[in-house]
Amino acid sequence: MSGLPLQLVCACRLVALSGVLAAGGMARAQAPTAAASTGIYTCVDDKGRRLTADRPILDCIAREQRILNSDGSLRAIQAPTLTAEERAEKEARDAAAAEARAAHADAVRRDRNLMARYPNEASHNRAREAALDTARLAMKATELRLRELTAERKPLQDEIEFYQGKPLPHKLRTRIDANDAGMEAQRSAVANQEAEIGRITQLYDAELDRLRKLWAGAQAGSLGALPPAVAAVKAAGTVATAAAALPGLPPSSPARKPGAGALAPAGTSTGSRTPLR
Repeated sequence: MSGLPLQLVCACRLVALSGVLAAGGMARAQAPTAAASTGIYTCVDDKGRRLTADRPILDCIAREQRILNSDGSLRAIQAPTLTAEERAEKEARDAAAAEARAAHADAVRRDRNLMARYPNEASHNRAREAALDTARLAMKATELRLRELTAERKPLQDEIEFYQGKPLPHKLRTRIDANDAGMEAQRSAVANQEAEIGRITQLYDAELDRLRKLWAGAQAGSLGALPPAVAAVKAAGTVATAAAALPGLPPSSPARKPGAGALAPAGTSTGSRTPLR
């Protein structure tokens, strides 16, 4: 720069110096702005001292810290940092609380649906009878099939006596085994249908008890969750739908699906109906 005029050199130095001063001023101006944006942290440590800083205070990491604005007003509260065990406990509490809220919301929804479906006891009684009629119809069909199988057994028994002391023909033995299996299946169906009638009665009794309280003014959801058995049936639709799935229903039943593997429905035979001879 020795060849430059003295005035030009001085001017360049003045420009450089003003740039440095401006940068320093900007840094000082930004510092309080950054502190204001993060807030002022304050807490009381385990020794009772009140600490203040422009960032989270390590001595209060296990304590609540208050974050203040520049004017001293409260901006937020920073919860204590939890240990792994404390976090697990908190997560368990939060999960239990969420489950309880969901159960209450479900109970409210179910109670409202229940009252919409059954505005009075007469409507509930009609639904009960409809469900029981379905089960009773299935039982009558099963009993009819049992009588048919019993009637089919008589000629088979006569054949057995004819071959007394001799090996039974394979065809006859097959028919006898089929008749035995059909009788056993229908007896099992009768037992299941009797149990189902008892279950339907219990379900509707529990439901009616709840409805009477709701009709009397109890708030939806205030009675707790539905009994598990009632809730399971209602989740599947209606009690009548559950009863319609009983074994022994006639083939015309909408609940009966071909090839479902249920017990033989009424009006069908487990073996051929052609004569033995």
